[in-house]
Amino acid sequence: MAFAEAARYWLELGLISFGGPAGQVALMHSEVVERRRWLSERRFLHALNYAMVLPGPEAQQLATYIGWLLHGIPGALVAGSLFILPSLLLLLLLSAVYAIWGQLPLLVSVFWALKPAVTAIVIQAAWRLGRRTLHNPVLLALAVLAFAGLTLLRLPFPVILSTAALLGWLGGRWRPQLFSPPRRTSHAPSAAPGQGTSTSTAHTPLAERPPLHGDDTPTPAHARFDRRRLALILLAGLAALALPLALVSGIGGWDGLLATMARFFSRVAVFSFGGAYAVLPYVAQGAVEQHQWLGATQMIDGLALGETTPGPLIMVVTFVGFMGGWNTAAPSLGAGAATSFAAAAAALPLAVLAALTVTWFTFLPSFLFILVGGPLVEASREDIRLSGPLTAITAAVVGVIANLAVFFAGHVLWPDGAGGGFDPAALALMAAAAVALLRWRWPVLRLILTAALIGACRQLASWAGLLG
Repeated sequence: MAFAEAARYWLELGLISFGGPAGQVALMHSEVVERRRWLSERRFLHALNYAMVLPGPEAQQLATYIGWLLHGIPGALVAGSLFILPSLLLLLLLSAVYAIWGQLPLLVSVFWALKPAVTAIVIQAAWRLGRRTLHNPVLLALAVLAFAGLTLLRLPFPVILSTAALLGWLGGRWRPQLFSPPRRTSHAPSAAPGQGTSTSTAHTPLAERPPLHGDDTPTPAHARFDRRRLALILLAGLAALALPLALVSGIGGWDGLLATMARFFSRVAVFSFGGAYAVLPYVAQGAVEQHQWLGATQMIDGLALGETTPGPLIMVVTFVGFMGGWNTAAPSLGAGAATSFAAAAAALPLAVLAALTVTWFTFLPSFLFILVGGPLVEASREDIRLSGPLTAITAAVVGVIANLAVFFAGHVLWPDGAGGGFDPAALALMAAAAVALLRWRWPVLRLILTAALIGACRQLASWAGLLG
């Protein structure tokens, strides 16, 4: 199978990978396993299981793993990079539009409607993960404790995860039946209705030829464990971490914006178990409350923009970096307050550089996890199962996501703070969005577009004098 063919596919996937990790994994399964026959079902699930226990975006890491298995290190770099490139470019563009024109009345009204929808999306994420994960009272208690630790005690996110992992390790030794992961089905995850479907799957029968990498196919030479190759990968990974860090430190100093962002988002990458919704409270805690790179309202707006772009949702960190650079370069402007081309031109370079810095340090560990661990995974050829610690972490993640929902809901329903007025219209939109997601099973993109349309119509009605 030609390298160019694979590269074209990964770029295509990056352009159409809406619908979250479930839809993205389903898209890859339909193409890689069923249509193109690059991997057998078992080899695909083997790779998926490894991606699921790693920190970071599982779909992007799965693409990186498959690219590595097919074409070695170049294949991994191309697959993982092209999977996120379209989203990166779109978010840079949308972030600039938001920063420069975000206070235009029409856009303000659109984002007013998007915020309740985004909050409902987070509520849906907590609900669905909780139903799959909290299958006994002990795991439910862990979720409640994680929620209380973040909401009431304001414990750091790494402390929550470390404590959950310790409790899971102890519980797995004393009461292993309570910390056994839920049984997975033998087939690949399917996308939710309306998400991530492939027209080719419905109309193209399974190819008769055997898969390129089947159950009994020998591991290719580039995927076998090699001490020299491992040493070179670790050395290259260290250079890819240290050299950009030295560069951004030289630009603004060790305690400057870029270097601080690089160190913070490196930690985000390491602790991002459970997907984007699990790590976003950590991002909000650091970016909004600790470093004050952007406001809570801007954080919610960024998540709304992230939901409208393809690729992993954790790409919202690109927006966080952009706004952090924008607010630092032009603190007197703020988002949407730029009134001249000169003002925007002065703020944009640092904003773009901050966005690229954040993206680099967030995704670099994902590539290293695959390149370092892949040969060991291939050598084992065994399903990688969640241990007691990982089961406990997953349970705690439910509480973490619930905390994020409360954080967002507070800022949406009381936009001017606890002492300000309550917004009943936002509550109605939030409830309607939750019903659309949980009962009617709307895809996320449909909900986002519908909410944007409602916000636009609200502003048009105001201009027409229909609203007071």
